[in-house]
Amino acid sequence: MRQRVLLHLAVAAGGFRRYATYGTATAAGLFTNTVFGFIVAYTYIALWDERPGLGGYDQAQALTFVWVSQSLLAAGALIGGGFQEELQERVRTGDIAVDLYRPADLQMWWLAADLGRAGFQLVGRGVVPLAAGALAFELALPADPLRWLLFLVSVTLGLVVSFALRYLLGLAAFWLMDGAGINMMATVVSIFFSGMLLPLTVFPGGFGELVRALPWAAMLQVPLDVLLGKHAGAGCAARALGFQAAWAGVLLGVGRLLQSAATRKVVVQGG
Repeated sequence: MRQRVLLHLAVAAGGFRRYATYGTATAAGLFTNTVFGFIVAYTYIALWDERPGLGGYDQAQALTFVWVSQSLLAAGALIGGGFQEELQERVRTGDIAVDLYRPADLQMWWLAADLGRAGFQLVGRGVVPLAAGALAFELALPADPLRWLLFLVSVTLGLVVSFALRYLLGLAAFWLMDGAGINMMATVVSIFFSGMLLPLTVFPGGFGELVRALPWAAMLQVPLDVLLGKHAGAGCAARALGFQAAWAGVLLGVGRLLQSAATRKVVVQGG
């Protein structure tokens, strides 16, 4: 058990170092996140001027939603990127056979690597956009350290949910062989249903309840609401984190079943 933990920590550290080498790409991503943040922020200002209190947020909370979303954008791979394209390519070329021969579980290996990547993106592309937003606008960032701690826990759970969804996309290449189409569809779904385009609380009625119950809400909407105090109190916070943990467990379990089926498929093909 201890050796497995050390192995996964080493894989996560390797994922962090790998993305840390892409200095130019990180700088370009920082610039893009920051500029896009200003565009969305002024759009939100116009919208909230017309509809004060939209979605249950005042304007400062809405702007906080914008800038924290930008800080989590790359870490959560909300608009693509991450490991699934690499995994799909390894399936297409047959290199996945090497991965299956490793003395480590395939799912846990990729999870550790992706969390390492996400950790770098949180630092490398998360801090500066949020700082820029805080300097330019009045944000509703909390002063309570406990709420920040709950937010970090919620972000971690959101990253696991994001990984689990993208792992299913990666495994789909065992049957589709080309994942470009499904990746594009998944990106559109993620943008809309995570709350990145608009907070999910702005959608009324049954449709709003539906989108807030889907796993994509666990990636962004729930962490933001935890930060903004929408889940204040031990009971509410526990339910919010439990919602994320439940989706993480379900999706990882589905990924485990799909991985087993994919492994049998490789054996049948002689891979």
